[in-house]
Amino acid sequence: MPHDTWRKWLSEQALPLWSGIGFDSARRLFHERLTFDHQPIQMPALRLMVQARQVSTYCRAQLDGFSSTADQALSCLHEVQKRYWHADDAAGWIFSLAPDGRPADRRRDLYAHAFILFAHGWAYRVSNDPAYLQVARETAQEIDQIFQTDGGGYLDSVPPADSIHRQNPHMHLLEAYLVLFDVSGDPFYLDYARRMVALALEHFILPGTGMLLEFFDRSWKPLQAAGHNRVEPGHLYEWSWLLSEYARLAPDAPNMDAVRQAQARLAEAASTHGLDHKTLVVCDAMTEHGRRLEDSTRIWPQTEFMRILALQARAGDTQARDRIAPQSQHFFDRYAPARLAGGWIDRLDVHGVPLSDHMPASSLYHIYGGATAVLSL
Repeated sequence: MPHDTWRKWLSEQALPLWSGIGFDSARRLFHERLTFDHQPIQMPALRLMVQARQVSTYCRAQLDGFSSTADQALSCLHEVQKRYWHADDAAGWIFSLAPDGRPADRRRDLYAHAFILFAHGWAYRVSNDPAYLQVARETAQEIDQIFQTDGGGYLDSVPPADSIHRQNPHMHLLEAYLVLFDVSGDPFYLDYARRMVALALEHFILPGTGMLLEFFDRSWKPLQAAGHNRVEPGHLYEWSWLLSEYARLAPDAPNMDAVRQAQARLAEAASTHGLDHKTLVVCDAMTEHGRRLEDSTRIWPQTEFMRILALQARAGDTQARDRIAPQSQHFFDRYAPARLAGGWIDRLDVHGVPLSDHMPASSLYHIYGGATAVLSL
């Protein structure tokens, strides 16, 4: 049964691996990468995003009864706050930290800020310490101060690397705001979530379709000509999940009919055009017309698909429920084989050959979300 397999793999292998060998106890920070032989890979810089993802995952793991890791996670978060927040005496969080503990990259990155908000939401849930909510509120206000644009939405980074607007960091901001509203009940965060949903419905999703584009110009117009824009099926599944969470937390929102319609269309488009029904693999990218752009497959879209299957199964979809077991087996056969003992292969080519020579810590956040959705059935 997939439940037994997932529970054992998480509790006995994956979670102990990254809280043990995957944690640098001297620095109180998580390693970014391990070799396939479970050896830490020393990196020239440690990104804020990775630390925040691991903190949130290990707070969740204690809440879900998998491990007693919250103390370690909160200790890491304390170190992260000390080292990354206002590290150069300016608003916001730096992008990465050098091995000596000093800033490596001082730019402000919206994606990373979304995840540090997310981490603080889970830190509050596991600890009930209001200090985490205070940092989250200050960070949300700093995001407005640093990244906000006149045309709605936010810059991707400051200083900006280009003039492109990307949907992805906005998706993770929505995720963070929903968690913070869920744990605090503070409408401050629900208001921010509403803005992200409105941005998606107005700009990200092509009208009348379930195709959500990745890249836009400064006025939120599609970056490429029609039929040439990038769509990532994994993100369609992620947005579908997040819109279902928004519907759960804000059922009386005035645009709820549009939200529910978009949620269903996103998942349908991903499964119709981005999923190979013979191999059970979700591809990395396609165009808004459904033409494949990349046949390589990363691990995270597979777990986002499993999360949607679990969501559909809870709603009574028996076909989705029947797909969970073979999809789980596919995950363990291709991406997390037994020989890696709790590790994973992040990316495969079209023939199933690994395209990476290490395990990235950042994948655990996606894997945990998919696994716990399956286990909730």
